[in-house]
Amino acid sequence: MPSNGLVGESRTPPPIDTESIATAANKRRARRRPRISSDAVRVIGLRLLVVVVVLVLWQIFSGPVVPTYAVSKPSAIWVALEKYLTSSAGWLDIQTTLIEVLIGYVLGVVLGTVSGLVLGSFQLIGRVLEPLIAAVNGIPKIALAPLFLLFFGIGISSKIALATLGVSFVVFYNIYLGLRLRDRELMEIVQVMGGKPHHVLSYVTLPTLASPFFAALKTSGPFAILGVIGGEFVASTNGVGHELFTAATNLDAASLFSGLVVLVVITLVLNGLLNWLDRIAIRKLGLAPRRGAAGSGNAAATV
Repeated sequence: MPSNGLVGESRTPPPIDTESIATAANKRRARRRPRISSDAVRVIGLRLLVVVVVLVLWQIFSGPVVPTYAVSKPSAIWVALEKYLTSSAGWLDIQTTLIEVLIGYVLGVVLGTVSGLVLGSFQLIGRVLEPLIAAVNGIPKIALAPLFLLFFGIGISSKIALATLGVSFVVFYNIYLGLRLRDRELMEIVQVMGGKPHHVLSYVTLPTLASPFFAALKTSGPFAILGVIGGEFVASTNGVGHELFTAATNLDAASLFSGLVVLVVITLVLNGLLNWLDRIAIRKLGLAPRRGAAGSGNAAATV
């Protein structure tokens, strides 16, 4: 039979088009990049519009309708804020408050995590101490400020202690309840298959505690600021809370609102930082939902 010159001849593979492969990879990478939708742009625009409308109405009605000494005016607040941020005393107040918030937050996270793990791991200790912890948590933290001032003094230590207390309770309850919600059957399966305690920790405990722990990190941030500002209100020589108390005592509404603006900015920066750390930690731990899996799940749901 005629072979047409093909029998015994080696076929060379076609050349690889690297340019086409690189182009397809770039297209896939571009599709993965998050794009700001028109709906998100519209929402941001509406938010800015609301802020502008409120400021304009505030400026117009302050004086003729509402007394200026009570709410001041946005223009006067801007002048007071500029004066506060260009003075060395203002930056000393901001620095003092930031130090108190950060140290109190870190100590509160450590204390809440350790106590939650201990009481959640040893059920007898947890059953004994849980009602006592709940009773202490029911006391308003600002009510403990005078006690902390007597014990730690008027310096930054008392404010750090208040911030630590507020943060630790939030972290403790998330860790403690997370340990109680562990899948007992999954733990028994791991142990039956010859798993050691560190296997239970890696495959059951840590994945269970990841979500409540990072939720506690984000939720407890404002509690640190609340404890610090409350302590500075009661007794302090520096800090944003000290500036707010002084402005309220002097009936200086413009300085009072400028201090509130600084406080809002600190809170937004802290929340943004915690959200960023949360996303990084979730991605590093492999707990973020996979896009391919999510897409296949949606496809299965539609079928």
